[in-house]
Amino acid sequence: MENISMQDREILRCLAKKQLEYANCPKNDEILRKWDALAQGRRETPTVRLLFSNFTHEVVTPRLQCTGETARGIERTLLCTLVGRELFDDDTPISPTFDVGCGTWVSPFGISAHTSRIPGQKTSGYHIDPVIEDLEEEFDKLRGGRFGVNREGAAQYRELAEDLFGDILPTRPVMHSLSGSITNPLVHLMGMEAYYLSMYDCPETLHRVMDMATKVYEDYYDFLEAEGLLLPTCGTSPIAQESFAFNSELPADGVTKTTQCWGFLESQETTAVSPEVYGEFVYPYQDRLVKRYGLLSYGCCERVDALWTDYLSKWTNLRKLSVSPFNNEPQIGEYLRGSNVVYYSKPRAELVTAPGPLDEDALRTYFKGVCEAASGCLFEIAQREVLTLYGDAERGRRYVEIAKECVERYWKP
Repeated sequence: MENISMQDREILRCLAKKQLEYANCPKNDEILRKWDALAQGRRETPTVRLLFSNFTHEVVTPRLQCTGETARGIERTLLCTLVGRELFDDDTPISPTFDVGCGTWVSPFGISAHTSRIPGQKTSGYHIDPVIEDLEEEFDKLRGGRFGVNREGAAQYRELAEDLFGDILPTRPVMHSLSGSITNPLVHLMGMEAYYLSMYDCPETLHRVMDMATKVYEDYYDFLEAEGLLLPTCGTSPIAQESFAFNSELPADGVTKTTQCWGFLESQETTAVSPEVYGEFVYPYQDRLVKRYGLLSYGCCERVDALWTDYLSKWTNLRKLSVSPFNNEPQIGEYLRGSNVVYYSKPRAELVTAPGPLDEDALRTYFKGVCEAASGCLFEIAQREVLTLYGDAERGRRYVEIAKECVERYWKP
């Protein structure tokens, strides 16, 4: 890693001090109480956040001051930790530590995907350029799924952070929720149309593919256990879909088995098939992986309402269910009401990103419906899929303020 200049070092130390101040302030204590209530299964005050991963170019990049590439990477991490509190006043918890990943990785297939941007368009969309044209004929290309750990890289990064500001913000090794995605990487290799047709044209081969990828993940979990690479997934540790691992069931130390950790699964690529087809081609393989997790967070943007009764409800370790606007939200509320599964709401993004001033009346009407649907549920709101705030952070702050007002007015425990 490159040397950090004295000027960049001072910028990073100032940011570390700011994070520590936020972590130790009364506001953070208030936010942590909300998350602790969710963790303990108490229906008190739901959390509300505006997630910015799709528009960091507006809320993080313009604020970078460091000149060195390595320093800017660390600065970006520090700034990302502070966005929710500084700019939006949302319920993002702040840790008094600088969290560093453990360097583990997994790939279920032995071939890389290829995507391309649409020429002449400045969008986040892309086109999948299939590297698998005929699943049955090219099955062997998928062999060779792999996994590993970059211990040296993780250690070097942690040592650098300790040297820069460890006396202010101590480093903490963290592990993300265990991953087990199969349909997403497969669709990126063959395209959605070919994937859907394979269910009809070569179902046995598709089952072989699913089994092979599942075995890669199972071997990966065995590897993590054997190499002592597992870390606690609780508190402010990250879990997929940009949430946190607050819970009262998993150990805070001494983790040796994946069954002591959070896992995450989804299959939004099969949202257009019937529940029966999902049950044939996806559920049996996800079920194998769920058995390896202590707790489970499920779903991305897919419909989960149609899958609940026959499939998702069978997983007794499910604790967080993604509820996108594509679902029958009142029906999901009926399913989860009074349970220990968090209704993880992902509101409609167009109410934030539509040009012009925020339509506050439309926002209130929409959130009234969401809050009523989730009444009686453990409730977490995270506005994702926002591509722009038009450079106006106050727009985000006002959005969060309205969402919180609606939660207080319409959501009932």
